[in-house]
Amino acid sequence: MPKQLANSQLTFDGSPDVLIPQELDAEVRAIYRRSPLYGRRRPIHEESLRWSCFSEIPLLTKQEIVAEGHCAFFDDCDDVDRKIRGDVFERETTSGTTTAPMTVIMEQGWWNEQTRRAYEAHPILAEIIREPYRKAVLAPVNCSSNLCPYEDFPFPNRWFDGTIYLNLSSDPFCFTEVEWDRIVNELVATRPQLLEGEPVYLSLLARALRRREVRLDSLRALILTYGKASLVHSRRLEEAFGVSQVDLYGSTEAGYLFVGDAFADDSRVIEANTFVELEPLRGDLPDVFRVIVTTRGREAMPLLRYLSGDVVLRTPRGYRVLGRERDLAFRSDGKLLTTLDVDRVIPADFVCWHYCLRQISVDRWNFEYVADSVAPEGLGAAIAEVLGGQVRVSLFRKRLLAPAASGKFSLLKPLV
Repeated sequence: MPKQLANSQLTFDGSPDVLIPQELDAEVRAIYRRSPLYGRRRPIHEESLRWSCFSEIPLLTKQEIVAEGHCAFFDDCDDVDRKIRGDVFERETTSGTTTAPMTVIMEQGWWNEQTRRAYEAHPILAEIIREPYRKAVLAPVNCSSNLCPYEDFPFPNRWFDGTIYLNLSSDPFCFTEVEWDRIVNELVATRPQLLEGEPVYLSLLARALRRREVRLDSLRALILTYGKASLVHSRRLEEAFGVSQVDLYGSTEAGYLFVGDAFADDSRVIEANTFVELEPLRGDLPDVFRVIVTTRGREAMPLLRYLSGDVVLRTPRGYRVLGRERDLAFRSDGKLLTTLDVDRVIPADFVCWHYCLRQISVDRWNFEYVADSVAPEGLGAAIAEVLGGQVRVSLFRKRLLAPAASGKFSLLKPLV
């Protein structure tokens, strides 16, 4: 199966002798001009690139960026430091999906523009941002990116350009009731139109609001980002907020890639931000693809044919982002297992705030969950049927499920 482009505004059938779209060709050449890394890896000719030529440009991996270091993208690393001190460049560090920290350099304002274009690509968000708006963010402090700019400022300065950053630590299960009081009070006081956050954090915020009998009548939309949401989270958010839920997906190093309505299987590439190639994950999974990213219009540390580690499922309405390839789970019969498969057998009236399905051995899984009551009888058997084979599922009600060091949560944890 050939690679193909996910950008709906570009026509391309993946044939080796066909010229790649002119917009992509121009971006490739701009990236070669901006960064010496790519010319050293593989030079390109002056003629317009055919797909066969373009596909010979080596894929860029997270591991290569970590090993080479950010200086490999520039002619003069001292000049990079000067531009950082002069507020021309920004330096961020991300380690959520890499074995070692990755330093990311971006020009000042790049992320804000990424965000603006991502919002404009979704009709609900585009309508909200036509006028000045307020936004609240509940996200991992330790995500170590410019998504969390309060890392660079002394507390309690958590209000920037109409956005309030709500939490002071990265583990929502360690938030005391006094801390939830503060967060809820700040939301009531600031009256945001947008609330953005890690889905687990937002689900637990929904619980805090429920306990305090508080509703936010100013809110117009929720943005689920930083981690992948479960339908369990979405149900809790619908009960607490009753507004549209938007799924926004990307990474610190590549920017925002996909946007759509949560659980509608209609996510689309954010055309103004990125070019996305789709590489088949496996021959027996015709609609499941690895994501390969080429950034668009980026001056500092542009990414060309970057293997992001993300996987998407093509649907009749667009795409469903499945998350990181390393987190994918498969049944014994080879069928792909997703969190939505698990969600579908969890009763809608079971008030669960969060869960993790963790594989213990080849035929044993633990379903760990956070809830105010015991899981309904038969849930373990229902999940076992989803997993297939002779699998046994044990249920454990927990007070907390700890996040990874990045502050993010995994809903499915198969054996490595």
